Amino acid sequence: MKKKLLAIVIGTLMVASLTGCKKADDTESKVITVAASTTPHAEILTQAKTILAKDGWDLQVTEFTDYVQPNLVVDSGDFDANYFQHIPYLDSFNKEYGTKLVNAGGIHYEPFGIYPGTKTDLSELKKGDVIAVPNDTTNEARALLLLQDNGIITLKDGVGLEATVKDIVENPNDIKIQELEAAQVSRVIPEVAFVVLNGNYALEAGFSVGKDAVAYESSESEAAKTYVNVIAVKEGNEDKKGIKKLVEVLKSDEIKKFINDTYDGAVVPFEE
Repeated sequence: MKKKLLAIVIGTLMVASLTGCKKADDTESKVITVAASTTPHAEILTQAKTILAKDGWDLQVTEFTDYVQPNLVVDSGDFDANYFQHIPYLDSFNKEYGTKLVNAGGIHYEPFGIYPGTKTDLSELKKGDVIAVPNDTTNEARALLLLQDNGIITLKDGVGLEATVKDIVENPNDIKIQELEAAQVSRVIPEVAFVVLNGNYALEAGFSVGKDAVAYESSESEAAKTYVNVIAVKEGNEDKKGIKKLVEVLKSDEIKKFINDTYDGAVVPFEE
């Protein structure tokens, strides 16, 4: 009888222990950690957090101000995902740093724009004027292509997304291209004729694409759609339940409406 009673007690304790573990696992699996740029990425994620919470998901967002750490913390496994970059930059980063990050879903794109500094119209450009651009590989190429599209410079044929200032073959106004880390470009606005800004940094600088850009990528252009901003995860994690749910919510009609109502064309929902 004592042995039978002991067996029952042990069995009960094992069930309780397993049940406790299951609850802990369930709780942990409902947490999604995302590294993001402040604008617009973290703002969009804040809206998604409320929607996800209704289904029991806890979205935890940490803001970063650079373009390197968000990828490193995902590759290390410290974060589940990040939301700040487009695919060309992701591919370039993987190649340079040896990381294995993949696209789990395209969410939005941000038209690149040329914004006023000391001058307000491209026709005012004079010899020796300075235009500031981002210095990372893909964003610099994108900026230079936009300058080319507006007749400011001419690049070597076929350089495309690999373009650098060394590929400029015609520069009739002898414009100086000032290369800066992306986050620093808007800070030299009072010192240069124009700046070429990523969509999120334009927003942080208080610019509106529709109202302030002197020129910008058409939302219908293939170039703009090449730079769709994605949820990036470590290879092999793209099909995890939390990641798929996050992408689903970020592509929902509710989030699309928030984007369209908030960013005045500087951020556009991506339609696959």
